[in-house]
Amino acid sequence: MRVVVQRVSKASVSVGNKKTSSISNGLLVFLGIEINDSEKDILWLTNKVTSLRIFSDNKGVMNKSVMDIDGEILVVSQFTLHAKTKKGNRPSYIKALKGQESIFFYDKFLELLISKMGEKVFSGHFGADMQVELINDGPVTILIDSKNKE
Repeated sequence: MRVVVQRVSKASVSVGNKKTSSISNGLLVFLGIEINDSEKDILWLTNKVTSLRIFSDNKGVMNKSVMDIDGEILVVSQFTLHAKTKKGNRPSYIKALKGQESIFFYDKFLELLISKMGEKVFSGHFGADMQVELINDGPVTILIDSKNKE
C-alpha cells in the first residue's frame, strides 16, 4: 500500500458537480492498493497515518498527530500511485490491485481509521471520476509505502 498524506486546512471531493465529502483541519490521504497488499499493510499504514506527527505544537514544531489536534481525515482511492513509468510514456498500472478486490482493502482501511478516530473520517467515492480540492497547509506532503516501511 502506498499513500500520499497531505496536511490540509481544508479539502473536499466532488463527483460531477456535487460535493460529496469535505473536511477542515486534518489530513487528505490518497490511497493506492497494490497486488501483494495484506491486512498487515492496512494495520501498519493506519497506525502510521494516525500517529504521524506533522502538526505544529505551541512552539511551532511539528510534534502533534491528527489525533492530537482532533483533526479529520479524508481518504481518496488513487490507483495511479502505483504507476510504473520506466518504459515509454504511458504509465503501467500492472501492480495496482483491480476493482472488487481493492474495494475490500479500501473499506478495511476506512474501517480501521474510523475505529481509531470515530466520526472524523470521510471518504471519496471508490472508482468514481472525482474532483479533489485542497489547501495544503505548510505545504506538508509525505509519501508512505507499507512495503518499504518508509
